[in-house]
Amino acid sequence: MKSGRVAVVSDKPQTTRKRVLGVARLAGAEVALLDTPGIHRPHFRMNTAMVRDATDALATADLVLWLVDASEKPSKGEDFILGLLGRAEVPAVLALNKIDLVHKERLLPLIADFSSRRSFAAIVPVSAKTGEGVEELARVLAENLAEGEPSFPEDYLTATPEREWIAEIIREKLLERTREELPFAS
Repeated sequence: MKSGRVAVVSDKPQTTRKRVLGVARLAGAEVALLDTPGIHRPHFRMNTAMVRDATDALATADLVLWLVDASEKPSKGEDFILGLLGRAEVPAVLALNKIDLVHKERLLPLIADFSSRRSFAAIVPVSAKTGEGVEELARVLAENLAEGEPSFPEDYLTATPEREWIAEIIREKLLERTREELPFAS
């Protein structure tokens, strides 16, 4: 898969503040990924705008990739998101992330639980940290997109202006540094 990093990567929830478009290329496929803020219960005006941005993206998606932290206990928020996906009437792929932190005997019941709650195009266990399952996820995404001509030039990576992208990378580094120096800041 030919791609590059175009968004902030952090273990801190709600790091993504607005939509970020990234284009990944696989053999014979172009996958335009739209990273959105997470859907959560907003407590501030900025969080309300972030959630609206994420839910609005469902209206234009051809396929939804829902990323769930497999190492956390299920929450009521999952039911809310499942409801949104049902109303959006868009095919969805579920990626269960952080499988490197989950005992394998817990993974199958988790997959079965999600399968019983919604029909997914696929459920793919992955570990973003180790890379396990990532190539499989890319393949599944490409297979579930409609065929067509590429929408972007071959060298196109993101719609994010360079200045904004650099600002996000600086913010990511500051988040990392803050956690190293102030462990209670997480």
